[in-house]
Amino acid sequence: MNARRQILVSAAVVGLALGTVGLYSVLGKDDGAAGGGNDHAAMAASGTGEARPVRLDAEAARRIGVTFATAERKPVRGIVQTVGSVVYDETRLAVVNPKIEGWIERLYVDFTGAPVSRGQPLMEVYSPMLVSAQEELILARRLADESAAAGGGDRALGNARDLLESARRRLRYWDVSAEEIARIECSGAPRRTVTLRAPASGVVVEKTAIQGMRIMPGMELFRIADLSTVWVDGEVFEKDMGLVRAGQRARVSFEAYPGEVFGARVGYVYPGVSLDARTGRIRLALANPGLRLKPGMYARVELETATGREAVMVPRTAVHSTGTRSLVFVRQADGSLVHREVTPGLVSGDEIEVVSGLAAGETVVTSASFLVDAESNMGASMGSMPGMDMGSPAAPAPAGPPAPASPGEEMPGMQMPTSQAPAPAVPAGGHAGHGM
Repeated sequence: MNARRQILVSAAVVGLALGTVGLYSVLGKDDGAAGGGNDHAAMAASGTGEARPVRLDAEAARRIGVTFATAERKPVRGIVQTVGSVVYDETRLAVVNPKIEGWIERLYVDFTGAPVSRGQPLMEVYSPMLVSAQEELILARRLADESAAAGGGDRALGNARDLLESARRRLRYWDVSAEEIARIECSGAPRRTVTLRAPASGVVVEKTAIQGMRIMPGMELFRIADLSTVWVDGEVFEKDMGLVRAGQRARVSFEAYPGEVFGARVGYVYPGVSLDARTGRIRLALANPGLRLKPGMYARVELETATGREAVMVPRTAVHSTGTRSLVFVRQADGSLVHREVTPGLVSGDEIEVVSGLAAGETVVTSASFLVDAESNMGASMGSMPGMDMGSPAAPAPAGPPAPASPGEEMPGMQMPTSQAPAPAVPAGGHAGHGM
């Protein structure tokens, strides 16, 4: 029995191979005669086949997730969405750099990030130049007092007072405060060090000053930023630059404060466009009470502007872009879905303008467009194959008793050729082709 089963399986495999070769031969002749197979393959690969309408009943549409929306004519709102980052307000930055040569004897503000107020002491500086200037101030003050007490002439008293004012002015030009100058005049003795104070209120964002270091004129010792107002630098695509203008209202959100929206205005639109990214820069100013917004934070920006015109609007998901054209699937009166080429316009949030190709009131597919597109292209491809008629039903099989199954039909999906010769008898106790 095992030998007989092996012979039957071998015969079935050989028959299947012969039938497959014959089928490919027939298809090859048809393609050579009509040119249909190769031409169809080329047409399918190039995508030039004409898509056919798709018919879906309500249950099928629900199963694959097809939803619809109606094209409406409404005012076009230009909404620009972009990203940016928080930076310092450049108009509120102050730098501390000495105008004299000397040494830092004592440092009061000794770390980056320290808050300072205008007039707050920053450091004590020893400078031989300042000591000499203090001595000149004390001498000028003494001369002016003596001239006034001696009752000298107006000319002598005037000269003494001019000299005193010149000594004061010299110290002021070296950033010595008026209080410090008055204290030197009252004491009548020069001080070894002079206190340099903060020129503005804010936060120390950069510090190079170290206690004991030598300083030179022009060295940047501190950079102070007033964070009560900050900027957000955003990047806008070139195609949206025409919708952005200075003074425009904006909504800004930050990942650090989810669900919270900050109001702002466009303070400036930079004149240039990046050659690499094809984007333009905009600047927004935001009030920063409590210093909640930190420089370097990531921001999402949304700008809204009215264009003053109306257009046909559909959801953005309804427009299917193929790279060279834009398509929508429109539902006809009989329920079929047909594709139509459209010209898209401005994007307004979740909607997009349709410049041409669609009328208000028409119903379009808003989801599962790729599945509908695949179904449409598949119908066109299958209908154009030679010898196939997708629209006509298959002929019913003739009634009658079923034909006896051949040995090869024991395996599902196999159809043995009718011209196959019967398998030779196998002698008892041996195998085919081997005499015992």
